[in-house]
Amino acid sequence: MLFIEAERMANCLYDPADCESERTVIISELQGGENDPDTLLDQELTATAFKAHQYRHPTIGWLSDLKAMTRDDLVGYYRRFYVPNNATLVIVGDVDTKDAMRRASRHFDNIRPGDVMRRPCTLEPEQCGERRLTLSREGTTAYLKLGFHAPAVADPDFFPMLVLDAVLTGAKGLNLWASFRTPPPQRSARLYRGLVDAGLASSVMGGLVPTSEPFLYTISVTATDGTPLARLEEATLAELDRVRLQGVTQTELQKAARQLRARVVFENDSISNIAHQLGYFETIASWRICETLRDRIDAVSLEQVAAAAFERLNPFNRTVGWFEPLPVGAGGDVPTGAGPGADPASPVAR
Repeated sequence: MLFIEAERMANCLYDPADCESERTVIISELQGGENDPDTLLDQELTATAFKAHQYRHPTIGWLSDLKAMTRDDLVGYYRRFYVPNNATLVIVGDVDTKDAMRRASRHFDNIRPGDVMRRPCTLEPEQCGERRLTLSREGTTAYLKLGFHAPAVADPDFFPMLVLDAVLTGAKGLNLWASFRTPPPQRSARLYRGLVDAGLASSVMGGLVPTSEPFLYTISVTATDGTPLARLEEATLAELDRVRLQGVTQTELQKAARQLRARVVFENDSISNIAHQLGYFETIASWRICETLRDRIDAVSLEQVAAAAFERLNPFNRTVGWFEPLPVGAGGDVPTGAGPGADPASPVAR
């Protein structure tokens, strides 16, 4: 396995025919995502919430770039960044540590390091007012998505925000490899009770991803048939304002912490999950965070959750996205803009 990984790092061929074949696959994947209203709305909301930081760009890139990049572009990127001093090797299992390290050194020591210096990321300016966008294309379901600028994983607010999300939409884990494969426990979550049980939404989901720099806390809501997005937004914001001004209860805090601890345990039940966690956290901050996840969750207090909710769920810190379906046969896309009922003073970024 070490031989294969060392070969992959240093000796890939990038056959031109393979590059063209893969280009077709990736373009198809991009277009498939854009044909999913929820995915498209998420991409556009992120680009609206960020105007300076690179996080505004989707991971898969833009169609024009995928069409224009050459085989030499790929090789140049590969030669620069696929080098030992830009990689994390994770070995998990029943191995002899010294022997594993000797083998790793034998395979990777002869691969030359590269110049991977990057310019510092542009800092995102503080948002100073609500932003809104509306997408319209043929479809059958309406979607509401809210984005709030959120803390990076090393920020003191991150774990209070994680607990807050568990109270609002159910406890998710922190393993991007496995967390979203298992639905969170939601029956007692505030937004589930306020939106799904009330018949306004068929589903609600929160998303807080551990990142190296501040990203977004998103809330995604699928409207039930016949529910106006304005009514759904009003109900969602009312629940968020309540938790922002009143905080959460001790019972909610304890339940959220218990559920999060359980997710941490379940998501470390295989060597693949453990390896992914170690490698991911080392890439964004430090693998040692993995050792302290449960302690960090247990240390969150009511006061910390209340403070995080008050600051992060501020109306000036949010971006509101609507997807309004057009009747089948109504035509193409409608430009994005301020949704019906939006505050005329709100900036429209797209």
